[in-house]
Amino acid sequence: MKHSILALALALTVAPAALRAADVNDAQIASIVVTANQVDIDAGKLAAATTTNAEVKKFADLMVADHTAVNKSAVDLVTKLGVKPEDNATSQSLQKDGNLNITHLHSLHGAAFDKAYVDREVAYHQQVLDAVDKVLIPGAKNEELKALLVKVRPAFVAHLEHARTLQGSLGK
Repeated sequence: MKHSILALALALTVAPAALRAADVNDAQIASIVVTANQVDIDAGKLAAATTTNAEVKKFADLMVADHTAVNKSAVDLVTKLGVKPEDNATSQSLQKDGNLNITHLHSLHGAAFDKAYVDREVAYHQQVLDAVDKVLIPGAKNEELKALLVKVRPAFVAHLEHARTLQGSLGK
């Protein structure tokens, strides 16, 4: 578990650190946003189907619903703007680490699964917030794309706080 959380945290902290706001374009930002949301949707679907903890299931269902809505908004916006998401090192790293997390979660059951899923959600949402604040919002050139990122940021904060609360109830 520690390996996948550390790998994910490293990918999200190293990628934005190496990638400055000036280095990304709107097409790359669109790809990062869609990929980051899809990674959390995939983990949420697995958690909702696997957990027997009602609170973890409720949280996982919320992650699927909220991140699906953000992806729909992002896809609708980039379609309207005529921007095709551009795959890049950050989106590729997010997807790779998301796949590693899913593989790791498949190996766990019961309380160990719940703890690993929620611990990862805490780390993931913190790193996503850091990327939103330091790279994505400052790097967005299109005002509508920037406005979407600003609009969804509070949901990521709420997800982080919810995950931290859930993490505390599961024990460290």
